[in-house]
Amino acid sequence: MFKKKKTDVTPAEEKALAGQESPGEEITAGDESAAPLLSHLLALRKVLFISALSVVIAFFLVYYLAIDYLMAWITGPIVERGIEIIYTAMSEALVTKFKVGLIAAVIVASPVIIGQIWGFIKPALYPKEKKAFRILFFIALFLFLLGVTFCYMAVYLLAVDFFLVAGDQLATPMLSIDKYVSFLFGFIVPFGIAFQLPVALYLTTRMGWTNYKSLASKRKYVVLGIFVLAAILTPPDVVSQVALGVPMILLYEAGVQVCRITKPRARE
Repeated sequence: MFKKKKTDVTPAEEKALAGQESPGEEITAGDESAAPLLSHLLALRKVLFISALSVVIAFFLVYYLAIDYLMAWITGPIVERGIEIIYTAMSEALVTKFKVGLIAAVIVASPVIIGQIWGFIKPALYPKEKKAFRILFFIALFLFLLGVTFCYMAVYLLAVDFFLVAGDQLATPMLSIDKYVSFLFGFIVPFGIAFQLPVALYLTTRMGWTNYKSLASKRKYVVLGIFVLAAILTPPDVVSQVALGVPMILLYEAGVQVCRITKPRARE
């Protein structure tokens, strides 16, 4: 008797009924917004999987084909000086071989890893940014290799002679293979990282975070900071700290001169 007719439904009720009858529209919109994130995660998973697989394959190739040559090359500076290399734990020699093999495998697989990373970030870059990124990447890679090579050829061998002469009258040197390899990589890798300083200065200037006048005026504080950083990155001895600190100061000066001709990016 008092039933409301269909025609008596108010506009507000019609909206509510429409929302209840077609909830699929909201879900579809949510799915569409989640789709790009899901595709990015899947692409990232593919990058990580292929990179890890390339390292595993390279590790087996390096370990079974070249590990003895690598170990002979690494221990060469010590063996040539008549120093005996020992191991003090049953697994030490094997674990050290695995460590060297893994580092070599990452280097061997680096073209695949770099290619995967580039393929992942390339769609997000504009054409000009792609060109600039390529140039900057190869400069950074060159500086890293230059730093490692410079360290091994010009600094590391001198440091080895210095340490051996310093301890000559104190004790008979018998070096643990694991500690020696850790010392070697702990010595040369910071040089490769430190040689990225001009690239870092260029990027900060390009982003507008710093400028030539600011960098030039804070020289004395930077020199102090460089030697503090060198003390953190290198083994605890004066020779390696000075050997890293002096090139970093020269690289800082080179970076400052690059910043002189670098214009900050225009803000949108």
